[in-house]
Amino acid sequence: MKLSSGLSLAYCTNVHRGETWPETFRSLQEHTLRVRDRVAAGQSFAIGLRLSDQASRELMEVETGREFRRWLEKENCYVAGINGFPFASFHGRTVKENVFSPDWCQPERLAYTQRLFNLLGDWGPNDSRGTVSTLPGTFKGFARKAMEQKTLRENILKCAQFLARWRDRSGIAFKLALEPEPLGLIENTVETIDFFEQLRREEPAAGLVDDFLGVCFDTCHFALQYEDAAKAIHQLNTSGAPVVKFHLSSALRLKPSAASLQRLARLHEPTYLHQCLGKTTAGEVVRFKDIPEALQVVPSLSSLEELRVHFHVPVQVETLDNGLSSTRDYLQSCLDVIAQSPQRYHELEIETYTWEVLPPASRTADVVDQIAAEYHWVLDELKTRGIKPV
Repeated sequence: MKLSSGLSLAYCTNVHRGETWPETFRSLQEHTLRVRDRVAAGQSFAIGLRLSDQASRELMEVETGREFRRWLEKENCYVAGINGFPFASFHGRTVKENVFSPDWCQPERLAYTQRLFNLLGDWGPNDSRGTVSTLPGTFKGFARKAMEQKTLRENILKCAQFLARWRDRSGIAFKLALEPEPLGLIENTVETIDFFEQLRREEPAAGLVDDFLGVCFDTCHFALQYEDAAKAIHQLNTSGAPVVKFHLSSALRLKPSAASLQRLARLHEPTYLHQCLGKTTAGEVVRFKDIPEALQVVPSLSSLEELRVHFHVPVQVETLDNGLSSTRDYLQSCLDVIAQSPQRYHELEIETYTWEVLPPASRTADVVDQIAAEYHWVLDELKTRGIKPV
């Protein structure tokens, strides 16, 4: 939906299953329209679309694309942006660090991302803007060598050149939004700014980075870095790595104890990677690839004050049980920053893709109920900050 000051609010459809286009379209018809009717009946409704590589290829078929455009017009919906992070299957199988594959070292990632922009442009964004969010280059665990990382940066800059041609041809100013994530090549403010500076040193034409690249600020991912929200967003915006999109999400947090760690152990599941970051009394941040690795070490770390876990929980949830809570306060701090200058941003997107793997006591029976509750919470929070639907 459209909000005051030029913002749009959507939810990311990566919460729904769908790797082929028919599966994805069915989810839009069966779930997204019901969400629209619950939270924005009669209004123009923004969709934060997730497309797999396979679905994007199928949607490039001329008649298939026309059918989708007609559906968008009929249902008074528009695609605000596309989530181009997960390339392949994202539900019902082991994903873990495979979500980073192929990474930006590989030509498949570049071709896929360019295809997403072509599709977004074909649907005609109604404000001549739009983003595709993408992974933070690669996964640190892939241990890409210096020459591979150079190729990675070259491919990102090739995408920026592609977007320059789009702008020159159509007037549409798309942005590629890199999404820092724990244990990604870039995961915090300093690494992100340094990476953008490196890209700027290597850009084949001046202005490519400034005009066509930005940051997708995931409020769960940055909460895990133990950085002050206002300071992080300000530094990114003033240091050449501007935030162009926010993923609104919350992580798990706990103070390590026998009960809370036992509860955390029951949350380990085989689908997604749940990076864990802890903060010691000395202010040091320690990182673990997943819940099992954290559980092996954390009980012996007496200096650990808190542990935060990359496990998206519904944004309205503040506390769970057995000592587990969420980083909802960090999300609220980000909303404070957005409200101070909402005109500089474009997209807000609720992203709680973990509905299928949430414990039964923490999830609704119908995914639409969860998404609607998240919308109502976000809209209430925005209203208190002076931002309303238009």
